[in-house]
Amino acid sequence: MKLISFCIPCYRSAGTVTSVVDEIRETMAQMKGYDYEIVLVNDASPDNTFDVIRDLAENDARITGVNLARNFGQHAALMAGYELTKGDIVVSLDDDGQTPANQVGRLLEAIEAGSDVVYARYDHKMHSGFRNLGSRLNDLMTCIMLGKPRKLYLSSYYAARRFVIDEMLKYKSSYPYVMGLVLRTTNKITNVDVDHRQREAGSSGYTFSKLLGLWMNGFTAFSVKPLRISTMTGIICALLGVVYMIYTIVRKFMNSGAPMGFPTLICVILFMGGMLMVMLGLVGEYVGRTYMSVNETPQYVVREVVGLETADTREEA
Repeated sequence: MKLISFCIPCYRSAGTVTSVVDEIRETMAQMKGYDYEIVLVNDASPDNTFDVIRDLAENDARITGVNLARNFGQHAALMAGYELTKGDIVVSLDDDGQTPANQVGRLLEAIEAGSDVVYARYDHKMHSGFRNLGSRLNDLMTCIMLGKPRKLYLSSYYAARRFVIDEMLKYKSSYPYVMGLVLRTTNKITNVDVDHRQREAGSSGYTFSKLLGLWMNGFTAFSVKPLRISTMTGIICALLGVVYMIYTIVRKFMNSGAPMGFPTLICVILFMGGMLMVMLGLVGEYVGRTYMSVNETPQYVVREVVGLETADTREEA
């Protein structure tokens, strides 16, 4: 019998996480050949989310609750949860009820068919216009910076084989980006279509600053393309400065009365600015690589774990 681990990062979900857990229970009870466990990670939610998680863990041996010391973000919370999962297949989904747990069978079927990772794909997402725009921009930038296939749809609802999760957990740098970790681990990634629901309660915790921070984590941790873009920008600016300088000199010879002060200043600024960007890009290339290798700031700090002892006892039995 295969063990399925559900890993759910939780934030402001005191009113929704119980219904998500109940749906998982009902769904898995109808699926033969699988056992399951649930790891709920509270990302320092300001409401009583962890109290709800504690109650769930104390009353169900299959549930483990993790309480982070502060808000580290969704991807760090996932990594914290992955550390405690034991399943042959790990399923990640949201805490707000928008990702349909009752359709997890579609993801598992695709895994059993040979895929290493399976992402849920939605025909229509029940998010705000801002969140949908952010998702589209994230998809575009992931294609450019991380080499994601354009037809591959990435979402927060996905299933992965054990070896993929184990490989992701080897990443110890400070700012994990789950999509980047998946893309660098395997190319056997597929999509399955599922429904996307209205949020059961509350509103999304994502803001523009959080989305921007998430993008920066991904692009600086898994790609040096931003540094190379800055280098190319510097080269282009320097070339423009040289071209404009030649134009100014030719213009002066052809018309000795043409003023030289301001155009000359522009040439110097463009040239020097461009060269500075080239040098900064080169330095950044080395600093970025060193940073990715040696930074030891923790991805997350766990304050408390509940239900783990019971889970360990079940495994030994």
